[in-house]
Amino acid sequence: MLAAMVILFDYALKYSGLKIPFPPMPYIKFDFTGVPIMLSYFIYGLPSAGTTSLVALLGIFMRKPSGLIDASMKGIAEFTTALGVAIGVKLVGDRTLSSPIARGVSIAAGLILRILVMSVCNLIVLPGYRGVPYSVTVGLLPLLGVFNGMQGAISAILGYTLYAAYTRRVTSA
Repeated sequence: MLAAMVILFDYALKYSGLKIPFPPMPYIKFDFTGVPIMLSYFIYGLPSAGTTSLVALLGIFMRKPSGLIDASMKGIAEFTTALGVAIGVKLVGDRTLSSPIARGVSIAAGLILRILVMSVCNLIVLPGYRGVPYSVTVGLLPLLGVFNGMQGAISAILGYTLYAAYTRRVTSA
């Protein structure tokens, strides 16, 4: 169901024009496809987040077959956010993330891992696939890091917020 939501969000936001451009680089856009991926991590664990990320990659690729690299970048970005949060959860030893410190550390770990992995990916993809000179790519990394931090925060915080609402509802029933 969460994988289907990823596809629904991707298609709905793409064709409605509701993706929000990142002002310094309007060709990259914010969206909500990472929220169901993070929700799948919080509810079912890392393998589920991996599967949901793979479905996102395949869904984006099916929508635009020439965009395998773009789809892969999105799938990698969202999965590394979940992986980083999982690492943070291990560090704090609190699977439920009941304390604000545990949540903060876990989400920060997710953002840091996403920014690092996507920086390496951009150093490979932008010069090799897009033809952007390497020196320009290095100059773009701070802006790309800000974007990835913001997009990862949207995914992780909204995903956790929905998870917390879900667990409150399920445990109170």
